[in-house]
Amino acid sequence: MISHGKNIKIFSGNSHPALAMQIASALGLPLGKATVNTFSDGEISVSIAESVRGSDVFLVQSTCDPVNSNLMELLIMIDACKRASAGRITAVIPYFGYARQDRKNKARDPISAKLVADLITTAGADRVLTMDLHASQIQGFFNIPVDNMLGTSALIPHIAGKFGCGRDDVVIVSPDLGSVSRARKFTEKLDLPLAIIDKRRPKANVSEVMNIIGDVRGKKVILVDDLIDTAGTLVHAANALVEKGGATEIYACATHGVLSGPAIERIQNSPIQELTLLDTIALPQDKQIDKINILPVAPVFTEAIARIYEEVSVSPLFD
Repeated sequence: MISHGKNIKIFSGNSHPALAMQIASALGLPLGKATVNTFSDGEISVSIAESVRGSDVFLVQSTCDPVNSNLMELLIMIDACKRASAGRITAVIPYFGYARQDRKNKARDPISAKLVADLITTAGADRVLTMDLHASQIQGFFNIPVDNMLGTSALIPHIAGKFGCGRDDVVIVSPDLGSVSRARKFTEKLDLPLAIIDKRRPKANVSEVMNIIGDVRGKKVILVDDLIDTAGTLVHAANALVEKGGATEIYACATHGVLSGPAIERIQNSPIQELTLLDTIALPQDKQIDKINILPVAPVFTEAIARIYEEVSVSPLFD
C-alpha cells in the first residue's frame, strides 16, 4: 500500500496493540519496536528500540481505561520520538479520553479536553488522528491539524446490510438531544425516519427519560450514540422505547464501548437485542457477551494513515 520511499513507522502503546498490529499489517509494515513499561512506583518507562530520525511516525494509543496511564504513555512516546528527531509525529487516538469535559457546565469547572489537547501538542505531536470526538468543536482546542474520522463509515454499512434502507418499520433513535446530529447522518444515508428521546441528567452518569419525540410504536428501533460508558442512558432509553413508545425490537450501535461500572450487567438485562460497537477500545474477555457485536476500525485508520503519509486529501473518507 505504501508506494514511495519515505520512511514510515507505526508504534503502539499498551492500550490497544492488536489494533496497531492490524493497521501495520494492512500497510505492509512491521510494528515498530518499542517497550512501554512501568517502574515499581508506577512511573512509565518508554524505550524506542529503532531509529526514527526523519521518519513519519504514527503512535497508536486510545486513552481509555486506565485513562491517565494510557495518556501518559502517549505523551512520553511522543516526547521520545521528538527527541529522537522524528520527521513528523501523528498521535493516532481511536478513542480520545476526557472529550466529555469540553465546556463549563457550572462555575469553577475545568475544561479538561482543552488541557489534554494542550498536553498532546506540547509533548510534540504534529497531528492528531482520532474518531468520533464527543463534540466536534474539540478539534478547535488543538493548534495542530486534527482529522476526526467518522464511526458511521463502519456502522452504516452494517446497519444497511442488516435492516436495509428506506423502510417504514425501522426507526433511528437519538438517545438524547446532543446526539441528534449524529442520528441524522444515519437517517440521511439509510433513508429511515428519526425519533428523539428528551431526557435530563441530574448528575454525572445518571439519566432520566422524559419524552419520546417521534413514532416508534410497533417498529424496530436502532439507538445510535458516540460512546457507551455505564450504559445508563442507553438502557433507560431502551426501556422507555418499549414501555412508553411501544417499540417491538431494540437494537443499538455506538463508536466507543467504554463499558465501565455496571454497563455489562445493564446491557445483559435490558431489552436490547444486539449492541454493535467499533473496536476503538479493546473489549476484555470478561465483557464479551452474546449481545455485543464488534466491528473493526483498522480499515478506516489504515486508509487515513496512508492518505496522510502520501500527502493526499483525507476528506473523501468523510463521504
